[in-house]
Amino acid sequence: MGSIRVRQETGKLFFDFKYQNTRCREQTTLDDNKTNRNRLQKVMDKIDAEITLGIFDYRNYFPNSSMVAKFEHLETRNKILSGNAKPKFKEFAAEWYDEMQVGWRHSHQVTVNRMLNDRIMDWFGEMEVSHITKADILKFRASLAKVTRKNGNQLSAEYINKYLKILRMVLNEAADRFDFTSPFRGIKPLKKPKSHIDPFSLEEVNLILANVRADFKPYYTVRFFTGMRTAEIDGLKWKYVDFERRQILIRETWVMKRVETTKTDGSQREIEMSQPVYDALLQQWQVTGGKFDYVFVNRAGQPLEYNNVSRRVWHPLLRYLELPRRKAYQTRHTAATLWLASGENPEWIARQMGHTTTEMLFRVYSRYVPNLTRKDGSAFERLLAASLNADQDGVA
Repeated sequence: MGSIRVRQETGKLFFDFKYQNTRCREQTTLDDNKTNRNRLQKVMDKIDAEITLGIFDYRNYFPNSSMVAKFEHLETRNKILSGNAKPKFKEFAAEWYDEMQVGWRHSHQVTVNRMLNDRIMDWFGEMEVSHITKADILKFRASLAKVTRKNGNQLSAEYINKYLKILRMVLNEAADRFDFTSPFRGIKPLKKPKSHIDPFSLEEVNLILANVRADFKPYYTVRFFTGMRTAEIDGLKWKYVDFERRQILIRETWVMKRVETTKTDGSQREIEMSQPVYDALLQQWQVTGGKFDYVFVNRAGQPLEYNNVSRRVWHPLLRYLELPRRKAYQTRHTAATLWLASGENPEWIARQMGHTTTEMLFRVYSRYVPNLTRKDGSAFERLLAASLNADQDGVA
């Protein structure tokens, strides 16, 4: 049986009762007096009676309560479990997200939630999961291809594939749970164009480091010669800098103003310090070492904010040097191409970059090596020439 109680902090009355094994407390704006208690008790008696008869509708009494959504979700779920209905996409997607997010990084949770509740929910939200067809998905994909962003560009194939990947995961899970065939059968991701990278030449790197603000020279030296991702270098702490072994340990990242784990398990790695990197970190130690947890910080002692640094330091510097506009992430690509150009072992380079195999290394970066080293087949020609000359000398 429910009761009418008073909230000590405010002196206001509230309902206190149990519904579906859940304790419910619904506040009112009424002061604690006999008249108001009698008035609310009559309502409470009616609620008790409806709960007993199984006809209580939470929304009818407390339409603005946060408990409404919870109980409506439970009612839908009970109908589903009893075989009387299958959920709408929006209902199952919400349940799927709640179950899955515990295993995701915060940044991934934000991304999935945004994409799920954006165009996907607009298109499929009111549809029953088992009624969504392959044609519906193809129409949705076609609609994404027609979207124009604020900058005038259309959504890329890679971005469209991200939407479809989330949709696929939700519908495949629903198909398993409710025993219907997933409509995604036979739908393949859109073919993505080859990754376009624009690394800096060694001459450009030297030009940048010679002209960058003195307080940012160590930062960009480390970026250019380690291949660290933005989130990795911005989240680098001194406890992960091993001067004795001359290694940088990649263990954490800084994403959306919070510490997260690395992008993948393979991203956890040890980067060998070259002499310029070692010297740059020693120089940075004089500024932040022993004072802050993070290696590179802003004036408030917090990790650098990528957008702020790009806007105030990186892009103005490129304009000053009359270099083409490029994202600072190209420093990572630059490290890879310079390592390849110098003849380093590809497997070692892959480990430094945080790649589990050399496949991406050769697919993305190797085409830049001939331009950097001028080894566009001439090394093979010299090998053959040396071999043929040796044979001729032997015959003579």
